Amino acid sequence: MRVLVLTNMYPTAEAPASGTFVQEQVESLRKQGVDVDVLFVNGFRNKLNYLRGILSLWGRVLTNRYDLIHAHYVFCGLMARTQFLYPVVLTHHGLEVFMSWQRFPSRFITPLVDKVILVSQEQKEKLGCEKAEIIPCGTDLNLFCPMPREEARRRLNFSPSGSKLVLALWAGERPRPEKRFDIVRSAVDLAREKDPTIELVLVTRQPHSMIPLYMNACDVLILVSDGEGSPVVIKEAMACNLPIVAVPAGDISSTIGDTDGCFLCSQDPSDVAEKLMLVLSHPRRTNGREKIKHMEQSNIAKQIIAVYQDVLRGKNGHS
Repeated sequence: MRVLVLTNMYPTAEAPASGTFVQEQVESLRKQGVDVDVLFVNGFRNKLNYLRGILSLWGRVLTNRYDLIHAHYVFCGLMARTQFLYPVVLTHHGLEVFMSWQRFPSRFITPLVDKVILVSQEQKEKLGCEKAEIIPCGTDLNLFCPMPREEARRRLNFSPSGSKLVLALWAGERPRPEKRFDIVRSAVDLAREKDPTIELVLVTRQPHSMIPLYMNACDVLILVSDGEGSPVVIKEAMACNLPIVAVPAGDISSTIGDTDGCFLCSQDPSDVAEKLMLVLSHPRRTNGREKIKHMEQSNIAKQIIAVYQDVLRGKNGHS
């Protein structure tokens, strides 16, 4: 099977953490025997790159033979559907399907592709796409694994004192307004009134390989976004047995489940601070890793391959 992956998020030297989940999915598909080419269209740098990307896409499909195209995110889905030589699988990863103006092109392109993959039940309900498959991105359990906290702090040159490090993580190219760091800061300020040893650690623009160190060095992860699809950072924190305080956006509630040491919160800073204090007043690691073993990359890759096979059976059945 040969697949062309079309994406507008992929790691680069300038943005090493951007689209790492797409890269990891590509690598896991390759390990399962799928021949994958990647066409990265950097629309964040210049919107005109989407128009140039259409020409690049046609150059690929006219000079190579593929079984299908797997597009990630709405704009790449629109680009992929400018051709009908190959079937198109489209993955909607985030809140673009139900928040901001991107929900309109998302609803436009969804019925025009051959198969849609969503990452959460919330997406499926809000998009109204009953035939979509729900397959969240997987987690690299070899990279994200528990290690001694003091070792992680030493490698990051953090203070070896008893400080409680509150990790506010956006492991991407840039912080975004919908991630609501204003709430995180306010909540930490409130918590510091009760315990001044609490320190906030904001991680952004870091290579993906560094994120496990931060997760093992800190005592809790906060996520209070306005909306999410299936945030990989939550699964990565679970894999490191890191306690979590998060809003019930996307599939966070089902991912965390009843994990001891993890708490759901509202976007009220006082509620976030209260849950933070619950975690930090009795510091301990969780058993989150056991809860997400089924989300290991190879398992997710097999589910995606099953979607590819289903699409190709449908194509051949109508040829």
